[in-house]
Amino acid sequence: MESKFSSRFFAGNRRRLKELFTGTAPIVVTANGLLQRGSDSTYGFVQDANFWYLTGIDEPDITLVMDRDQEYLIVPRRSAARRAFDGAPDESALSQRSGIRTIYDDKEGWEQLGERLKKVKHVATLAAPPAYIERFGLYTNPARAALATRLKTTANVKLLDLSKHLVHLRMVKQSAEVSAIRSAIDITVGSLKNTLRPSKLKKYVYEYELEAELSRGFRRRGSAGHAFEPIIAAGARACTLHNVANDGELSAGELIIIDVGAEVEHYAADITRTISLDPPSRRQQAVHAAVAEVQKFAFDLLKPGLHLQEYEKQVRQLMGEKLRQLELIKTASPKNIRKFYPHATSHFLGLNVHDVGDYNRPLEPGMVLTVEPGIYIPKEDTGVRIEDDVLITPQGHEVLSAKLRRGLL
Repeated sequence: MESKFSSRFFAGNRRRLKELFTGTAPIVVTANGLLQRGSDSTYGFVQDANFWYLTGIDEPDITLVMDRDQEYLIVPRRSAARRAFDGAPDESALSQRSGIRTIYDDKEGWEQLGERLKKVKHVATLAAPPAYIERFGLYTNPARAALATRLKTTANVKLLDLSKHLVHLRMVKQSAEVSAIRSAIDITVGSLKNTLRPSKLKKYVYEYELEAELSRGFRRRGSAGHAFEPIIAAGARACTLHNVANDGELSAGELIIIDVGAEVEHYAADITRTISLDPPSRRQQAVHAAVAEVQKFAFDLLKPGLHLQEYEKQVRQLMGEKLRQLELIKTASPKNIRKFYPHATSHFLGLNVHDVGDYNRPLEPGMVLTVEPGIYIPKEDTGVRIEDDVLITPQGHEVLSAKLRRGLL
């Protein structure tokens, strides 16, 4: 598949970052590093989204330097043993992809950068995240922290954080990015339609069989695979929002949440449908209808200039009314609504499935976000979520995943 992104895209992103930054400090950004899976094996490599946005490079451990009118990459040499097992980056390919002509090895590059750092007081980079984020229960890639340490030990400099500038740039998508997202969505929709054909549904016995069929469909249609861990959760398991085990047995009468998205050139789709292998009960139909009505209301709100805080407030108000009608709550207080609808309606979508974005900034044409209301009733072993991907346009919005029906099967 021909890439949707030329070196001009990445060079343009670097130029726009320098224009937005306005400062004279050198800009130094690192790729992610490999993470140990066990012994001498690693997890599959996932590039830092900001580094990829600026270079298009999918190799670990590389450093990008942007200093005045100079741009160069620092590419560490690999040992003979590692080259034998993992290969080595093709410097010509790195240059062609990124549009950066000058490439140094680790020794040469850091000597040049070190001399420059001795003459400045500040270096602009991306702030390192905490080593462990307790809220999500995960350890972070240490590459940014390692770069920060090396910069500070090389010279007495103060680090400036570029994160807000990259958020500002990335949240409004360019045409190539929208094209990649459309492709990811089309692949997801096509795979879901094929996987959920009535003739196939009765053959699935376990959640992982649905996952396997979708994985096959994604790859056959040109995707790199899943943009995030797929969620196939039936019955009570659907009340855990990110239930990714996908190992449960499918039982008659249960609703199944399928929350998946293909990845195309790092850009994600994120679509959710709730299905039933058997004719759904009246109660299940009522819950699904309530979620569908809330989603339609959310769609109708989306347009340039909308503030997401006000949008979320209005959507939750309607959700509260629907929960009252379903006799799940008596009063539509925030606390009561959260018991059955514990997540936000929308998040930004792009290089990450939960992409960067400023939620205090009004919506603008070119922004892409999800719309995913849901109702989760643990006492009834029932979860319903419907999720679509939406592009904000000058006229209002476009539902990019509209070709996939939303009704219970």
